[in-house]
Amino acid sequence: MNQEQLEAVMGLIIHSGNAKSDAMEAISAAKDRDFKQAKERMKSAEAAIVEAHHAQTTMLTNEAQGIAADITLLTIHSQDHLMTAIAFCDLAKEIIAIHQRIEQDET
Repeated sequence: MNQEQLEAVMGLIIHSGNAKSDAMEAISAAKDRDFKQAKERMKSAEAAIVEAHHAQTTMLTNEAQGIAADITLLTIHSQDHLMTAIAFCDLAKEIIAIHQRIEQDET
């Protein structure tokens, strides 16, 4: 694995992890009825997902140009991290919406 490939893989892991952490913080804020903070954390999570997608696009572009990354546990882990983060962010949006609905029903 060359340096550019390693940087792309690590970018996937880092940005995906940041997205998942931000989404978790958003859920926590929603539980505390701080929907403004929840929205801000989800916006940050979505930005991190975009950054992760940029890293993934680098890997895909390289492969399309005949410079495929070695399939290692690290590359598989990076893709798994991204898919988990995307699913987590989708679920976080739904959980926040449920908390908002409960808040509205209580008022």
